Amino acid sequence: MTRDGDITTIFNPRRNRTPSVLVTDETAPSGTATPGGAAAASAAAAAAATNPAANTASTAASTTGGGTSGSAANGPFTHADSVTSSQPDGNAAEQQSPATPSGLTAKYKSCSDSLCSSSARKIYFGIWVTVCVTASWVGATHCIKYLYIQKPVDYDDTIIVPQEGNGVNVTALHRHYSANYKAPFFTTWFVTNWTMLFFPLYFISRLGSRRCESPADILSESVRDFRDKGFTAGRFLTRCSLFCLLWVGTNYMYIRSLHILLATDVMALFATNVSFVYLLSWVILHEQFVGIRIMAVIMCDTGVALLAYMDGITGSPTLGGVVLATSAAAGSAVYKVLFKKVIGDATYGQVALFFSLIGMLNAALLWPLSLALFLTGVETLHWERLPWPALLAASALSLVANLLGNFSVVLTYDLFITLGLITAVPVSAALDVVLYGAQFEGMKLAGMILIAVGFFLVMFPDNWPDYITRLLRNIIMLSHSARWSRRSRHGVQGPHRRDVVDYRTGYIRSHLRSPSGRVR
Repeated sequence: MTRDGDITTIFNPRRNRTPSVLVTDETAPSGTATPGGAAAASAAAAAAATNPAANTASTAASTTGGGTSGSAANGPFTHADSVTSSQPDGNAAEQQSPATPSGLTAKYKSCSDSLCSSSARKIYFGIWVTVCVTASWVGATHCIKYLYIQKPVDYDDTIIVPQEGNGVNVTALHRHYSANYKAPFFTTWFVTNWTMLFFPLYFISRLGSRRCESPADILSESVRDFRDKGFTAGRFLTRCSLFCLLWVGTNYMYIRSLHILLATDVMALFATNVSFVYLLSWVILHEQFVGIRIMAVIMCDTGVALLAYMDGITGSPTLGGVVLATSAAAGSAVYKVLFKKVIGDATYGQVALFFSLIGMLNAALLWPLSLALFLTGVETLHWERLPWPALLAASALSLVANLLGNFSVVLTYDLFITLGLITAVPVSAALDVVLYGAQFEGMKLAGMILIAVGFFLVMFPDNWPDYITRLLRNIIMLSHSARWSRRSRHGVQGPHRRDVVDYRTGYIRSHLRSPSGRVR
């Protein structure tokens, strides 16, 4: 007999037993089964013994002569195995108690529940976000790299190229290869302008998801959040201007390094920003010190050093390109940590408004600098041969990558977003091998491997020793359980075979005693 309120679980199983005593005389006491319901009571008890789910059915009231007896449900569960309650008949038990799925049906249901849980859905979305971040990041970087590639240029006028020799030998050319685009700052300025679309896209998505909100409410909510944190209009615009300069400087160094190095090298070096983020968070934000992350920082720095000296240091621009790409990674880390320090925990409306203001300030304040660099000849730009398709593709893909990096937390974990930085490296390497015939070997390959290992070590959780200990304990327990299951199934041969116990007679097989117990 179970208590009211006990719930059947795998750790607290409940067995329904048929009452050993049945009242069969006509004068039944109050609260017991009547003679006409004796057969029904035994049938219901037998049904409850074969189907434990029948305990959740409501108890029906039975009347005999002038007396009545009934039971009420106690909370969400009612029990039909109580001796003091009347038993329902067989038809009522069949109608009110649904059959519990068993066997393959139960396994299928539990498997489908686990696969469709909220955490599982986040993992599915995370994989999709990682693929999208990887594709957009690789596409934007290779489109910018394509801008610097030398392309054939046709001329209407014949170009006379003198040849060496005693006579006057000339060659007429109508086509030659030249890099007619060398404008990293203009590229940075143009790509940053697209961040103005952050808030309009957020605004449209909010209007589409919540039709009851007015446009004024969405805008006032984003502005009110900054006002609640103590930002005035002048102070907020000053902060936005500083972050705009930091954003433009970081992107300029990244795009400038693509003129020197391959896209894969730049992306691998930029992936070291996770180590810089940890160091700055430890110093500025006072996050927890984790020893393995310091080791990860050392491995990332070693990988950067190997990439810096992969082509030597004499007469090679590789060192300058590595310095630019690493500085871009450090600038990205400074931007993230300062945003956390100055702005704090921001809502999605705040992030969208902040990025849109950065794009507006970039378009309004930095265009004279781009024009000055063009007029002074520092940057080469031919408007009639400007590669607009590659430039527009790079801007759109960069916008998609930034949108996924800032707003995908709604769908998945932040880990999957960060993984897109390192998964983009092998994809970009494959493109470099196919498009440009690049080779990854020696110091370059070793440096990339060290950076990748350091990246994954930085992503380890703070309590990673607990996870490792738990994993090892589970592996040991599984190995022991598998070993004992094999022994119990096939038996142990040889001198290590255990004595078989006959639980019916209590006899233990022995070489010293006979089955009767006498000493041999």
